[in-house]
Amino acid sequence: MICDALEHLNRYRGLHRNLDTAIDYLTAYHVAHDLYDLPLGRTEVDGENVFINVMEADLSPDSTRFEYHKKYADLQIDLTGGEGWGYTNLPGEEAGEFTGDIGFRTSPDAVSGTLGEGRFVLFFPGELHKPGVARPGCAHVRKVVIKIRMED
Repeated sequence: MICDALEHLNRYRGLHRNLDTAIDYLTAYHVAHDLYDLPLGRTEVDGENVFINVMEADLSPDSTRFEYHKKYADLQIDLTGGEGWGYTNLPGEEAGEFTGDIGFRTSPDAVSGTLGEGRFVLFFPGELHKPGVARPGCAHVRKVVIKIRMED
């Protein structure tokens, strides 16, 4: 898990070629546009290797349910508002069926933070994370989730 300011995104080049593709796209796009200009739904960057989901999301109170992925990393950026997130490396117990590339586990929080104000968070495959947590004064966000295939 990496949490940093968007202005530092280039520091993470070289970790994986698909992450580099995502950084290249975001950097080039941001020169000519505001990320808010991305349309709702899916934007193709590099087929199934890198794609962007833009969504409007209602936030929920904190819970002990975390999601995880096996193939994809999630690079998350709030365009409006500032949602809370949680992260843990404690394994927890399965909470439902793994379908597509998403599963859920229960586990106590180990680390939490808030997006918005030019920050991003990057969750790697296998890392338990909890996006969409309501914070005081913020119950809804417009957000970008860049899906980055990390499995070779």
